[in-house]
Amino acid sequence: MEQNAILKLEHISKFYPGVVALDDVSLELHGGEVHALIGENGAGKSTLIKCVSGAINPEKGKIYVDGKEIEHMTPSLSKELGISVIYQEPNLCQHMTVAENVFLGKEPRHGLTLDRKEMNRQTKELLSSLGMEFDPDTKVANLSAAYKQMLEIAKAVSNNSRVLIMDEPTASLATKEVDTLFRLVKQMKEKGVCVVFISHRLDEVFEITDRITVLRDGHTIETLNTSDTDRDNLIRLMVGRELTELYPTREVTHGPVVLELKNVSGNGDKNINLTVRQGEIVGLGGLVGAGRTELAMMLMGMAKMTEGQVLLNGKEIHINSPKEAIAHGIGLVAEDRRRFSLSTVLPIRWNITMAMIEKISKLGTIQSAKEDEVVNHFKDVVRIKTPDVNNIVSSLSGGNQQKVAISKWLATDCKVMIFDEPTQGVDVGARSEIYHIINEQCEAGKAVIMISSDMEELLGLSDRIVVMAEGKITGEVAKEDFSQELILRKASNL
Repeated sequence: MEQNAILKLEHISKFYPGVVALDDVSLELHGGEVHALIGENGAGKSTLIKCVSGAINPEKGKIYVDGKEIEHMTPSLSKELGISVIYQEPNLCQHMTVAENVFLGKEPRHGLTLDRKEMNRQTKELLSSLGMEFDPDTKVANLSAAYKQMLEIAKAVSNNSRVLIMDEPTASLATKEVDTLFRLVKQMKEKGVCVVFISHRLDEVFEITDRITVLRDGHTIETLNTSDTDRDNLIRLMVGRELTELYPTREVTHGPVVLELKNVSGNGDKNINLTVRQGEIVGLGGLVGAGRTELAMMLMGMAKMTEGQVLLNGKEIHINSPKEAIAHGIGLVAEDRRRFSLSTVLPIRWNITMAMIEKISKLGTIQSAKEDEVVNHFKDVVRIKTPDVNNIVSSLSGGNQQKVAISKWLATDCKVMIFDEPTQGVDVGARSEIYHIINEQCEAGKAVIMISSDMEELLGLSDRIVVMAEGKITGEVAKEDFSQELILRKASNL
């Protein structure tokens, strides 16, 4: 083993009923490198992370840290050895403050009393050093998904990690926040930390990593230097096939206006005027905190609209709850899927049908045959990888959970579909499938609003981009004028 090999996995295998999660996987990580771990959803990335962190134990294989075999890895031992994991879904105490989360289990004290002033001071210093500007006294429940992700990173940095594993760390971050993260990753690399970077965004993989390991169907396919490969080769290795036309072309004539907002204010947004036509994808661009998700929540009845009008097919509607939004034919694939789109402790089938339960019920009883038809149809359409739709949603990978969330709203046959970060945590093969699904919604005459922090996605899929900043619309860009520079300038309100 090389002297600077911090962590080494040899012939790791993990089995679940009906599923081979990992089969003879080997991986070696060196100090001072950024190592990408990539593959489609279900390839085994999350299972491998859990083996390293001690969350689960493999049936076969060995784990070495600094050349010493670890016979039984546990979460506490993993932390003690300097291994930190930032999971795709932030693992934070929602009712506690930012500072309390950073110092959880290691709170500074003045005698027997918690030294809250010192804890806040150190947290503010840490956040500032990382380019994060939010108050240490803020309750985590009040943070956006992006800021929660940044807080997880701050916690890991405060633990002086030797191996830092980041599972889709940029999924909910906009360009400015990604730049801050990458600056941090480079600093950690210079200090000799090994950063494992898991991402479906291949442009980021090429920008930040030194080596890449590709997993497919629980197997190690290849480990190679980033400088020795290209995007097309990685896609072939990941999916085992050629993948063409990531952003499918679409020949759709836009129909009449389906959704119109007139001077809408509330939930931090002010004087929003917006139209979406039949068969049109309107992209909402902007930085984190621009007010895009806040607007989606108002349209879904999850936040109060204080002023303005919402018109559907020319008629004013009033939305005071998600139930009313669904009744009007509006659906939202939420950015924070675990909080707003799914019940992860319930079966996959119930999650798919929960928003349209009345359509498959008779006299208050669910008709099993109709339910099976709906569930199996959408399982096949969006390629949800599961041996059994009766399994609970938390048993799925993050990407497959997102597919369940999308299926739920496709099943309602909404007139207006709002996708908030639709491919967050989704692999490149599934991305293509989701893009085709969104296109099919347009071809079926639906009006689509798509919120995305992925600039390539925003430019590749939208017919028109409306840009927001500080709760206001700061500009609109027609397709023939699309450019990343123009959108970022409007997003910065310049």
